[in-house]
Amino acid sequence: MAPRELKQERSARTRAAILKAGAEVFAEAGFAGASVSGIARRAGLTLGALYFHFQSKEELAREIVRAQPTQVPVAPDARGLQAAVDTSVLWATRLLEDPVLLAGARLVMDQEYFVDPHELNSYQQWVDVLLPFLREAAERGDLRDEVAPEALARLVVNAATGLQMNEQLSTGRRHLPDRVREMWQFLLPLITTGKSSVRIAEPLRPSGT
Repeated sequence: MAPRELKQERSARTRAAILKAGAEVFAEAGFAGASVSGIARRAGLTLGALYFHFQSKEELAREIVRAQPTQVPVAPDARGLQAAVDTSVLWATRLLEDPVLLAGARLVMDQEYFVDPHELNSYQQWVDVLLPFLREAAERGDLRDEVAPEALARLVVNAATGLQMNEQLSTGRRHLPDRVREMWQFLLPLITTGKSSVRIAEPLRPSGT
């Protein structure tokens, strides 16, 4: 491997280590309680190495929030409403032990400190993830005529956010996948037509739950 490629590989590994350490610290301490020096220590790096990749704690938090959807890969053959359901259940399941998703859940109420009002925030980001699936469902005739995909996407994200916050207080989020499944069990009969054949899969439990 050429020296330039080795340098790029080392840089990518360092950046990934910072993101992982940052996610862990933000998940544990929140935005206000996290420090750049603490994140650098967790990553096993100097402050200089961290600042080479991220100029501030705010920039690192924004990057972690933006990375959340990449942690929830939906099956490539999932389409429409099924994909929206699968995405939300998979998010709830992976959040139990994925540091990036845990950090996103902790940072959701702190975004005013690091996200500009004109930037895409975590809420709108997840709405944008679900919206193409729900629009496809509407085009296929799976949603009732009175159900607007945009309003449904907002409702699902709002409900899922509230569920994870309540579950954090009551069970440490252990039952979050079940609560998200229950949400869809109530919603689906209200929003779908007879053409829909959506299944709400049992969540795959992470180890230790």
